[in-house]
Amino acid sequence: MPAAAKLAHGLAPALGLLATLSAASAWALPMASQGSVMVMAERSPDERELAANFALTARDALGGAVGRWHEPMGHGSAMRAHEREYAALTYTRLLRRWNLPHAQANLWFVGMLGEVRAHALPGTRTLWSPALLADYETTRIYFGAGIEPMRARGLRHDTVYARAGFSFYQAEYDEMQPWFILQAKRTRWGMDAKSELTPMLRVIHRRFFFELGGNDNGAQVNLMLSY
Repeated sequence: MPAAAKLAHGLAPALGLLATLSAASAWALPMASQGSVMVMAERSPDERELAANFALTARDALGGAVGRWHEPMGHGSAMRAHEREYAALTYTRLLRRWNLPHAQANLWFVGMLGEVRAHALPGTRTLWSPALLADYETTRIYFGAGIEPMRARGLRHDTVYARAGFSFYQAEYDEMQPWFILQAKRTRWGMDAKSELTPMLRVIHRRFFFELGGNDNGAQVNLMLSY
């Protein structure tokens, strides 16, 4: 066998693993491959968001997001839910990628700049957010974490989360793959805070990603589409 053919034969398993990892990791990341559009939607009892971005390069994406969240204020019978609505431009940057022998890890920056309208506060205010996200995964296990601070004059809405999960079985590139994900999340607004633990079922295919979970607060749905 020629040397080139021997080398290709030896690299085939590693290249196959890398292709599988790349297909799976696209759905754990805030942007898709260069030249692709990613649309993301999230709905939970307290938050809703719709976002989209276009990958200008393998490391950079520009897009926009609209959303709203609710902040409980007061206690007992005096408790009220104050609603915040925002629209913003987003910039996503892959800060670092580690291609490991049997895994891939990433560190991301997601910046947001726009306006927020807060009920019970007059007018709109400039909203900004510098978020950091990290992930590590193989074809069978996944770990992720992030910190997403959102700031405006008189407003503070910070989210910190950690996720861990596993796939029920290893799938080929064009096959559907189910995962179990457990998410721990803490949200702080003003002087108040709330913690949640949410089990979720994740289903991944070539061009879509769907998560469904729930806790005592209600159901959570996440959806991503890439094209």
